[in-house]
Amino acid sequence: MRFDIITIFPTLFDSFLNESLIKKSVDKKINRFLIHDLRKWAKGKHHQVDDRPFGGGAGMVLMAEPIIKALKHISIKALKHKNKITNNKQQITNNKTLTILLSPAGKQFNQKMAEKFSKYDQIIFICGRYEGIDARVEKFVDEKISIGPYVLNGGEVAAMVMIEAVARLQPGFVGNCESLKEESFNNDKKEYPQYTRPEVLAVNNKKMKVPPVLMSGDHKKIKEWREKNSKK
Repeated sequence: MRFDIITIFPTLFDSFLNESLIKKSVDKKINRFLIHDLRKWAKGKHHQVDDRPFGGGAGMVLMAEPIIKALKHISIKALKHKNKITNNKQQITNNKTLTILLSPAGKQFNQKMAEKFSKYDQIIFICGRYEGIDARVEKFVDEKISIGPYVLNGGEVAAMVMIEAVARLQPGFVGNCESLKEESFNNDKKEYPQYTRPEVLAVNNKKMKVPPVLMSGDHKKIKEWREKNSKK
């Protein structure tokens, strides 16, 4: 799966994309990440990407023109990459691209969205900053998404949250695919409590024990206990 991120702070993604399972998925060619510095499509020697809002108001607004140019560039590059693969006679799916504007005013992201978005071939994220983005950009996006009812400095952290939720659903990302089926929010349930060694943990002169049923070896009773203790 291909992820394109449009941002004015590209280095924010350096450590995120070069650690843990995200990095391994890149090495295994499961996921591909391309970071695009919005200033590349800005005019003038200062590469200005923001300006004062019409009608007045506090703060600055990201300009529409650089973002639209970036989207066009990414679409052309993705098409060329697709044609190159086709010419090499490799099997590919119909390229399905989803363009997401990260905005506090968007629909709140959840696991069902992650599963839906994981079916696409390419996702383009537009990371907002300052007081927002020129509303004319919305004509070029498929979804406006928020990760929660609060305000961040920009869309970069939100993009990382969504990338991790979506990228890990790609086949081969997680070593044991069965673990994905038991995770929180599948079937509208949160995950049951988990325990590991030691069986008895002494804290402040108190003994904290693992529920006996988990030590019983009775798989039927363990399953029943887990279902009972999964929170909706």
